[in-house]
Amino acid sequence: MNAIFKRELRAYFNAPLGYVIIAVAYFFTNYYFFTYNLYGNTTDFSALFGMLFSVVLFLVPVLTMRLMSEEKRSKTEQLLLTAPVSRAGIVLGKYFAAVTVYLLAISATLLDSAIASFVARVDWPSVIGNFIGLTLLGLALIAVCLFLSSLTESQVIAAVMGFAVSLFLVLIDAISYVVSGAFWQTLFSYLSFNTRYEPFTLGVVDLPSAVFFLSVSALFLVCSIVTLERRRWS
Repeated sequence: MNAIFKRELRAYFNAPLGYVIIAVAYFFTNYYFFTYNLYGNTTDFSALFGMLFSVVLFLVPVLTMRLMSEEKRSKTEQLLLTAPVSRAGIVLGKYFAAVTVYLLAISATLLDSAIASFVARVDWPSVIGNFIGLTLLGLALIAVCLFLSSLTESQVIAAVMGFAVSLFLVLIDAISYVVSGAFWQTLFSYLSFNTRYEPFTLGVVDLPSAVFFLSVSALFLVCSIVTLERRRWS
């Protein structure tokens, strides 16, 4: 797994993709920091983290689109499958490489909070709670989009599917307003990433929501491993 992790991490920074993703994340973070915090003269970072929710939905599919699909397109997948590394090691190595780049991208929120702390009091528990929420959201979405990337050899299709599924997972709570029956309303609200992320924007580390995001991450990582294993024998 370690070799796959290093390989994928190098791939991000041997090409412009890693730098572009981090630059875009830093741009929007600092833009919201200026408009909501500096211009608004406040150290409440809830609005900034709330706005980054939408940015992450667009960044993660781009971050993960090449992870599995590129191997299929360039015909290097069979080399990976015959290498002395387990299927789980391949998937986890790619996953943690993407997570590393993602954490670098959202680290701008902590830097801006540190800058603000020099001139005013920052509610660090709230900032850390928001950061944990944004991290958990990213972990889940990266796992989902990694699985989608394993289904196609086209990076474009992988990215589009990632956008569509991520958007669906966020807006699924809206279905609860148009369906009848308490069971379905509760189910759709329960599965919504938007509903699960909301407590973190208040600086509250909600344990059930944290378990939900981690469970989604584990589920789709297993799906990716199973997909890779099936292709090995096909």
